[in-house]
Amino acid sequence: MPVGVILAFLAYASFSMADALIKATGPAMSVFEIAFFTTSFSIIPAMLTKRNERWRDLYKLKHPFLVHLRCATAIGGTACVMYAFTHIPFADVYAVGFLTPIMVTLLGVLVLKEHVAVHRWLLLIISFLGVVLVIRPGVRELQLGHLAIFCSVFFGGVTTIILRHVAPRERRVSLVGLQVIYSGLVNGLLMIPFFVLPSLEQLAVFVGIGLMGGTGGLLLISAAKRSPANLLAPVQYSQLIWAIVFGAAFFGEYPDWVAIVGLVIVLTAGLANVLTDKIKIVWKPRLFFYRTGL
Repeated sequence: MPVGVILAFLAYASFSMADALIKATGPAMSVFEIAFFTTSFSIIPAMLTKRNERWRDLYKLKHPFLVHLRCATAIGGTACVMYAFTHIPFADVYAVGFLTPIMVTLLGVLVLKEHVAVHRWLLLIISFLGVVLVIRPGVRELQLGHLAIFCSVFFGGVTTIILRHVAPRERRVSLVGLQVIYSGLVNGLLMIPFFVLPSLEQLAVFVGIGLMGGTGGLLLISAAKRSPANLLAPVQYSQLIWAIVFGAAFFGEYPDWVAIVGLVIVLTAGLANVLTDKIKIVWKPRLFFYRTGL
């Protein structure tokens, strides 16, 4: 197995462990406080690695409006994802979250004028039907967490489309650094009315989430340097497996056979979709905004 693929598996395992810790915090704290601490700590691994770019070039942007808009959609997506993780089952979050390629495809056609083959539209529709089997609206009671993760799909799609356009022309330090600064400011302000002083144990959990998320981002960047994107993209779907394992092991969440069929459909259609995608894939660090990984 190529080294890059192994690193990608480790990266998505790190992301999933971070997600499990987010879920473990529960609804005791606001999503803004969780996002503030975890995003702040997630920058530590990046600061410890040597980079060729200078932090003082942070605001030297070629597409300032789009870069700032991406920060806004990323922060909104982060809040939605964290709310979903702390209120609904693991598998539901990932299943709905993997609808993000549908949103990216739609926005790519509408905004970037990309051509999408018919078979890819069919695969995306099949993925959506798989998600319907998992959450079964009308049969199961849908919660606010489901609405939150659907909103994150929209935010994630916008974030990815913007990144596809600006990534080749903007500094990585700008794309990463501005995200963290804005996240700290926005979440820091929004958490004030609901602030709960974290205990030492909760603070340790936040550090763990940040370090795992930041390390996962670095692993993903390292993987992208060693293996082509068409090999790495399917690895993201390993998170569906982690969702079932962690959900059952730590949170007593056992999907029934209908949900498992739906997850298998999402996994199969998603893999087929990324393996037949001829659009150039742009990789990015993942700093707690929803997470297409591509």
